[in-house]
Amino acid sequence: MAGFDALKKVAVAKAAAVCRDIELDPEAVKCLESDPAPVEYLNALLERQLYPDAVRFLARALPKREATWWACICTRGMITQDTPPASLKALEAAEQWVYKPIEANRRSAEAAAQATAFDGPAAWAAMAAFWGDGSMAPENSPPITAPENLTAKAVAGAVMLAAVLSEPERAQEKYRYFLEQGVDIANGGNGRPWQG
Repeated sequence: MAGFDALKKVAVAKAAAVCRDIELDPEAVKCLESDPAPVEYLNALLERQLYPDAVRFLARALPKREATWWACICTRGMITQDTPPASLKALEAAEQWVYKPIEANRRSAEAAAQATAFDGPAAWAAMAAFWGDGSMAPENSPPITAPENLTAKAVAGAVMLAAVLSEPERAQEKYRYFLEQGVDIANGGNGRPWQG
């Protein structure tokens, strides 16, 4: 996989600032020693084929709405005729929040995720939307702000589950493609569904 040149929507100057609250493998932590910029760090992870770490990093580096869209686009590419209707509804709810990030859409995403029993990437894309803004508490309750990294955890979960959902033997190929999608989104693109 060729290296990337830029991550225009990533607002921090140093990768270490992104990594402060995500879990990384020791080899991925070692790549931070040179104090790289985010795109340099992502390229180092890809060079070492540390794909789950690259997913966790990019999910945390992207703005929440773009990260949630990344989860949606990866999940959308894995939809088949066997995808349960509840999962389709969860994915659609997450996409609705990305298109129009209002409270009603955010709450719909949470309800749709719960209806899946949190089974599969669509549920986690929907939870990424729910945690993207607003309170985690039930409506009409005192607000509880989600920890800043929860959206990224849900996005990473969705992307990683999408990579292994079907044909797990092709997970490495899907990871590479999904990361290309994420970088496209990070540079103002809209990603494009997996055509496996």
